[in-house]
Amino acid sequence: MSPADDLKRIWISEQVSGASVALPALERLFTLNSEDHTPQIVCAQLAKDLGVRDTEVGSLWIQGESLRFLFPTELSRAGVIPLSSSAIAARTAKTRRSERINNFAQIQHFSVFEMIELGNARSDGQCDAQTIQKMMSVPIYSHKGKVCGVLQVSRKGFDLDSAGPDFTTADLQRLELAAAVVGRLLDHTGSVS
Repeated sequence: MSPADDLKRIWISEQVSGASVALPALERLFTLNSEDHTPQIVCAQLAKDLGVRDTEVGSLWIQGESLRFLFPTELSRAGVIPLSSSAIAARTAKTRRSERINNFAQIQHFSVFEMIELGNARSDGQCDAQTIQKMMSVPIYSHKGKVCGVLQVSRKGFDLDSAGPDFTTADLQRLELAAAVVGRLLDHTGSVS
């Protein structure tokens, strides 16, 4: 069975098991060549499905005792998040539990990664004042059932209202399904070392 066949089987079983949530842009990945299954392309497709900007999707992979961003690429050079820390991503990896936080800005958290300019930088050189207001965080599992990373989606804004609608339970289910697909894609293609 090819990796694409395996992914289609997982996709169908997830759909049948009650997670009847649509991710049409991510489904498009089944038609791409395996070399197109990079973290950048996968996260861009997921952003389309969830109605967020590319820079509001984060893919982190476990390396030793830390998490390192694969996407956005600007964050991959910014350092790591120790699994022993209290960061949301570390907690997701350690507890193996998904989280939906619609008041993220009100929770004490490390904001060092929010200070890094992502994607299309402003022409005036000033830092975008929008910060993460809402976040979902889910574990990514390898084909062996081991947590190998974390997938996060955020909504940024100047405040809760400007960040857009709250994430729903259905949004979290879609992200969990996407994480299952992402884990398989990156596992099969060797996009992560």
